[in-house]
Amino acid sequence: AARLVAFGLQPKLQPARDQEYADLLRRYREDPPFARLADAVAAGLGLIVLEVSPRAGMAVTAAEDSVFAVRMGDYARRTAADSGDRFLHGLAHLAVAAMAFPRPEDLADDGYIGRVTVNGVDAFVRQACRRLEERAEEQGENTDPATDAPGLEAAWRIWARRSAAGATKDARRLAGSTTGIVGKAVAFLTDSGFLQRTGDDNGGTYRTTARYQLQVRDLAGSAAMAELLELGVVPVTDGTPSLLPPEESDDLHMVADAGLPFHA
Repeated sequence: AARLVAFGLQPKLQPARDQEYADLLRRYREDPPFARLADAVAAGLGLIVLEVSPRAGMAVTAAEDSVFAVRMGDYARRTAADSGDRFLHGLAHLAVAAMAFPRPEDLADDGYIGRVTVNGVDAFVRQACRRLEERAEEQGENTDPATDAPGLEAAWRIWARRSAAGATKDARRLAGSTTGIVGKAVAFLTDSGFLQRTGDDNGGTYRTTARYQLQVRDLAGSAAMAELLELGVVPVTDGTPSLLPPEESDDLHMVADAGLPFHA
């Protein structure tokens, strides 16, 4: 049972490519006492079992008090010198999730594959920023807070002021640019087995995995993700998100501590 949980903690390992993993998954589904024991091992490690299936393997996510939990602050410190950028990194992860699965039915459909690009996610956030700025101006809110203002309510304003790409002397995008931040987000998700890189167009193209769908499905009730989608920026046609002109919406705002798939 512990061996099965260990396989589940290797996010890129596919059951179809490992016979022992596939055998243990089959035993989990066919042997209830073994399944209960595996669940108990996972729970003892602070892990929540999202699904056990041939498509996703043993998909687990870390509870907040688990040694395996990844926190937004730790992630941001590894990827940025400026601690204020943690909010931008959280917004990038939120935007990737929202753009990959814009509708509840996308999360409910096991066969749905979301597709995102680095430049597309940045454009999505910037369009959401414009909509939120219009709303703030309509309501007479302060549209120029200090750049170190806490919470994701201010993150959209910081994002809008940040350069989209910038460039180093050898033409690489700057790590602190918004596309650089999105690039780090999708690279982390790829390393975690949540996305698969499919090409280099538009800053990098990616498709979702079953594990990412389960992860987002587990956290899709967050207010920030719902409100981001309600801005009406992303339509869905063939599984490839694109951008729409923002439509009028009432009382929408970003809320704090919503950096998927992290704990606050």
